[in-house]
This record gives sequence, structure tokens and C-alpha cells, in this order.
Amino acid sequence: MVAPTGVALADPAAPDENETVYSLALEDTQNLTVTVEGATIAPVQRGSFSVYVTPKPTPTPTPEPAADESTGGGGPLFYTGGGAPAEWMTAAGIAASDQGYVDYIVSKESGWNPNAVNTSSGASGLVQALPCSKVPGNCFDPVDNLRWANGYATGRYGSWAGAYDFWTRNHWW
Repeated sequence: MVAPTGVALADPAAPDENETVYSLALEDTQNLTVTVEGATIAPVQRGSFSVYVTPKPTPTPTPEPAADESTGGGGPLFYTGGGAPAEWMTAAGIAASDQGYVDYIVSKESGWNPNAVNTSSGASGLVQALPCSKVPGNCFDPVDNLRWANGYATGRYGSWAGAYDFWTRNHWW
């Protein structure tokens, strides 16, 4: 059957009207019969198809710093006190001979911002501890953060000089 496009688009059910777009389009249809000598032509079989639409990926949630249990479950307390990097390093027990190495690493990691949080990883504090809960006390307290980092630097790299050497080669520690 060959019919104008209107047949496919027209509403075939118009109960109160004698003449509809459908009926007018149907009058223009033609039946075609194709014969080939000695051959049988089977009707065209229509197949089906599927459309797969790739869904938009769910955005990765921004990690929150781990809650510090000493705050009563309300999350870590950001640092609001004063002080200077040299005072914090001394209070954390970092030797004066190592403070230059510490200054270099902390300047690169957090810019000496005790409340620094890496939005992609959740690393927190002056030395970007990951997770923040590794730091005994409050990860955002600069003395607690540096005290933990002192043990980390000497335990993993043998000294602050070793941590500095690793940082300058890899840009992380």
C-alpha cells in the first residue's frame, strides 16, 4: 500500500465528521502489486531496533573531612587560634635544623593554612593528612597536625630531609 504521509499522521477516529483528514488521505492511496515471472515476492518484514542512551554519570560527591570524635560527633573543629609557623613547629617538637624542610613541604601542601582541605581527596590540615582522622587530636590544629607529620616524616622517609628529597622529586609525600 502506498499512501500519502497524511494517512500516517491523521487521526482515523473522528466519530461525528463524515470527512476527515484521514478519509481524504485514504482516498489517495494506491495498492501496488509486484509480480516477477516465476518468483514469489514475500512481504517485507519489518525489524525492530533499540536505542540506548548513555545516561549522564552521577557526579562524584565531594568528600567531607572525617569527623573528629573529640568534638562530640559534630565534625572537626577548624583552627581559629593564632600563632606562627615557627611557634607551631617548636611546639610540635620539630628540631630547628628540620624546620626549613618542614616549611618547604607545608608551604607547598597547604600554604600554612591549618584549615586547608583538598576538595578532590579530602586531605586536610597543614600537611594534608589523608584521612584527617589519622591525626591524633584535631587534624586542623597546627600543632597536632605537625606533631603527627613529624612521626610520619621520620617513620616513612627517615628524616625531614628525606621527606623533602622525596617531595622535590615527586611533588607529594
